[in-house]
Amino acid sequence: MLPNTQIAIIGLGYVGLPLALRFVQSGTRVIGLDKDPKKINLLQQGRSYIGHLESSEIREAQADDRFIASKDFSLVTDCEAILLCVPTPLNQYREPDLQYVLNSATEIAPYLAPVGDKKKLVVLESTTYPGTTDGILRETLEQASGLTAGTDFHLAFSPEREDPGRKDHSVKTIPKLIGGLTPICRDRCDELYKRAIDQTFLVANCRVAEAAKLTENIFRSVNIALVNELKLVYEKMDVNIWEVIEAASSKPFGYMPFYPGPGLGGHCIPIDPFYLTWKAREYDIHTKFIELAGEINTSMPDYVVGKVSQALNAHKKSVNGSRILVLGLAYKPNVDDDRESPSYVLIEKLEALGAEVYYNDPYIPEIKPTREHQPLAGRLSVPVEDNYDCLLVATHHEAYKDFDFSTFTSPIVDTRNCLKHRPKAYYLA
Repeated sequence: MLPNTQIAIIGLGYVGLPLALRFVQSGTRVIGLDKDPKKINLLQQGRSYIGHLESSEIREAQADDRFIASKDFSLVTDCEAILLCVPTPLNQYREPDLQYVLNSATEIAPYLAPVGDKKKLVVLESTTYPGTTDGILRETLEQASGLTAGTDFHLAFSPEREDPGRKDHSVKTIPKLIGGLTPICRDRCDELYKRAIDQTFLVANCRVAEAAKLTENIFRSVNIALVNELKLVYEKMDVNIWEVIEAASSKPFGYMPFYPGPGLGGHCIPIDPFYLTWKAREYDIHTKFIELAGEINTSMPDYVVGKVSQALNAHKKSVNGSRILVLGLAYKPNVDDDRESPSYVLIEKLEALGAEVYYNDPYIPEIKPTREHQPLAGRLSVPVEDNYDCLLVATHHEAYKDFDFSTFTSPIVDTRNCLKHRPKAYYLA
C-alpha cells in the first residue's frame, strides 16, 4: 500500500537527499527533483553519491515507488508540499547568489494550485538573509504563478541543520526551526515536519528563523576566528594552543572549546556570515566583528603555506620545485564532503609558488568539477608514501591519526594536531 501523502524535495545534495530518505521512512511518498542528470541517473540505479548514505538506503526507499528521482519539475503538481534544498553560495564579490532558489521558484510556480481542497506548502530550507522568504522568494512565486502567498498557498522557512557524518545526531533527532509567512503557514509547516522529525521549534515568522540559522553559523565562525588568532599569538610566546584549549576545557561552565585549523570549510560557515554582512549594509550597519572574523579565517591558508615554507627551509629546500602531499581534501574528518574546503586553497597557493602538489583522501578518490577550482578537477588521490619533500595534514581523518609516520624522513606539517605516530621532522601549524 502506497503512502497517502506526497511531497517534493528540490535539490538532492547533502541536505535534500537525507531529508528525502527521512520522510520516506516516516511514511511519506517523496518526489526528489534535481537539475543534475548525474545525480538523477545514480539514484534511479539505486546508487548513493554521498559517502555517509548507503546505496541500500536508496534502494529501500525506492520500494513501491515511495521515492522517485526525476528532473521533471511538473511532478510537483500532485504534491502537497515542496521543499527547496538548493545551494545559496556567494558570488565573486561575496554577495548572496540566490539564482538556485529563484530558478526553482520559477520552475514550480505554474504548479502551485491547490491539490483538491488542500493548499500547497512551499518551504525554503536553504540558508539565507532575513527577508528572503517573505521578500524576493514570495515575489517570485506570486509573479510567476498569479497566486497569493498566505492565501492561495502556504509559505514557510525551516533551515537545514545537516552535519554530514555526525553520529550523535541525525535528521530525525535535530530540532527543526519553523517560521511561516502567516501563523497558518507556520502551523501547516509544523504539521508536515512532525511526520518525520522528533521535535519542532516554532518562531514568530520567517525572518526570525532565517536570522537564527545565520546566528548559529556566525557563532561558530567568530569563535573559530578567535582561536585561530590566539594560535598566532601563543605561537610567538612559545605556548601550545592545543594544550591551552585542553586546559581551558576543564572549566565546567562559561567556556566551549573551538579548535584552530587551516581555514574554514563546508557550505555554511565560510559563506553564511557574509549573507548577513551584505544585508546589513541595506540598513547602514557595518558588521565589523563578523567581517573581521571572516578576514582572520580566510587568512589562515597563507599562514599554513608559510609554515610549509619554514619546514622545507629547515631541510634546505624551497617551496618552488618541491613535491608536496596534502593529506585530506574533505573539509571535515571521515566524510567525502569537500565543499569550500581550505585544502583547495592550500593546493592552489602552493602551486602558485612553484610546488608540485598531490593529495590523498580515503573518502575522495577523484576531485570533481567545482566552480571555484576548475583546474583541479580530475586529479586522483595518491598513496601516502615517504617520497615527498613535505607532507601537509589538512584534514584530521581517522586514517591519518592511526597511520604510522614515525619512520618518515619527509617533514610533516600538521594543521590539526592529530597524528599519533609522528616523524622526527614534525611541525604544528
